[in-house]
Amino acid sequence: MIAAIRSQATGQIARRAFSTSRAQMSSPYHYPSGAGSNLPFNPKSKWFGPGFVLFAVAGFGAPFGIAVYQTYRSK
Repeated sequence: MIAAIRSQATGQIARRAFSTSRAQMSSPYHYPSGAGSNLPFNPKSKWFGPGFVLFAVAGFGAPFGIAVYQTYRSK
């Protein structure tokens, strides 16, 4: 009795067959996907390296420059 109920329940679970399908991208608002496609700059350009270094140095060095300025300014 219990075995019959168990096999029937297993069959019902197996028949449900949950699956997913790829989204249909027929919308005109679909943008290209992939690595780097969502960035506002081009990491493959020749100026990316120097620009990034300049940005990082300015961002990291600004607090130290401000601290030096605050220390040496006349009161």
